[in-house]
Amino acid sequence: MVVPIPRHAPPPPTVSTSDLVEWFSAAVPEDWFRSDPGVAHDGDEIIVTGDLGKAGAGLTDEQQIVAFREATRDQRMEIAERAQAVFRRRVSWAASCGELEARFTHVAAPAMTRLRMEEREVLDTLIEAGVARSRSEALAWCVRLVGKHETDWIAELREVVADIREVRERGPDSGET
Repeated sequence: MVVPIPRHAPPPPTVSTSDLVEWFSAAVPEDWFRSDPGVAHDGDEIIVTGDLGKAGAGLTDEQQIVAFREATRDQRMEIAERAQAVFRRRVSWAASCGELEARFTHVAAPAMTRLRMEEREVLDTLIEAGVARSRSEALAWCVRLVGKHETDWIAELREVVADIREVRERGPDSGET
């Protein structure tokens, strides 16, 4: 069961990746993964990724992931339900085996924006060229492209934002609640 997150709910609590890794490491059975699960998160979703190691018993990497997914489905749903109640974010799961990584679920969060004509024309060109079927798909394609080709710059921005958060947290308390 997915815990419903109300449309106008307060923002989810601030949480660090290390806190999430600690929480999921305690919640996930020890025999599932070779090491602590990897955790990525934003304000909408937590993605928990486990390393299954090498495929065994004559299975391919893909078959090993499928077998894991089926065998752990009920427990993963229970863990996700508890986590969603605590962290107020949807929980998605992924597993890696050998060189293969597969996501079982994911959140496709809406990103509303206002675009000027020139920006809409870019999206419409991608649609007309068959790269995307809709403006939202074209926008997602653009975001993936920037993420792929500007990883260093994006990583640097994330570091700066983390530094800003840290400085803000150390700042003075205005006394207002």
